[in-house]
Amino acid sequence: MGFVSRTDKAQSERLYKQAREAGINFFDTANVYSKGEVEKFLGAFMKEERSKVVVTTKGFSAMGSDPNERGSSAKSLRHALEGSLKRLNTEYVDVYFLHGFDSTTSEEEILRTLEGFVASGKVLTLGVSNYSAYQTMKINAQAHTLGLPQINVLQPMYSLAKRIAEVEILPMAKEENLGVISYSPLGAGLLTGRYSKSKPAEGRLVENPMYTKRYKEQTYFTLATNFSAYAKELGVPEALLATAWVLRNKAITAPIIGPTKEEYLDLSLKALEFEITSEIAAALDELAPPPPPANDRSEVNWS
Repeated sequence: MGFVSRTDKAQSERLYKQAREAGINFFDTANVYSKGEVEKFLGAFMKEERSKVVVTTKGFSAMGSDPNERGSSAKSLRHALEGSLKRLNTEYVDVYFLHGFDSTTSEEEILRTLEGFVASGKVLTLGVSNYSAYQTMKINAQAHTLGLPQINVLQPMYSLAKRIAEVEILPMAKEENLGVISYSPLGAGLLTGRYSKSKPAEGRLVENPMYTKRYKEQTYFTLATNFSAYAKELGVPEALLATAWVLRNKAITAPIIGPTKEEYLDLSLKALEFEITSEIAAALDELAPPPPPANDRSEVNWS
């Protein structure tokens, strides 16, 4: 997502090559990221090795003011996919995500449209992003009833600062054997040490209205301060600790990382080697308590 908006083409390509050299083969994008320009970057970078990489993109989010340039109607999704394939310079995408829930389009229309994508070979696997657990189960139940391809991959927000996915989404994913490619493991930079004292004058959390709204409460910056202090106690960089914490959850297939510099990518990759012990996990739970279970009976062990 950060290509174009946060890194120019030359820097983006360096990051892509560095990721490939490190063994990363999964790249996530969306039509709406910089209005398609990110897809063009990725299409150019992977041109000579398309068969070696797994690529996702998404439909649903508004690409323009026309009613047919948003949502999950058959017309909108078909137009979105064709545009993405052209910009990515590929005949297919490995995972196609619905970027959000569309309450105005019937599940059957959405599913039959997605079935057409799979049948044509333009999409290999289906996913949803920013769906609740019940919305995911509901659309998959409909797919099962109609004999249509089901959703296999989820993309929820998940970090120490945003743990709501633990209530129902991640337990559902484990039970239903769904892949989970979670996003924003660093809380849009909140858990990098940059915000460990106070809100700086610049950065995504103070410049981007979406992130400003998402992390507007002071509690997030209190967490950032305490988290940074604890990371320093352990002697590890904040970004490494935050990413390793997400990786520890067995429901997570892989977190999506979005570095803008080579050293940031190296730092994220080191999270693979760092063990979150039970003691560290307990300490982090003290800083950011886990949410109660869906039935709100945390005092009972149901296992």
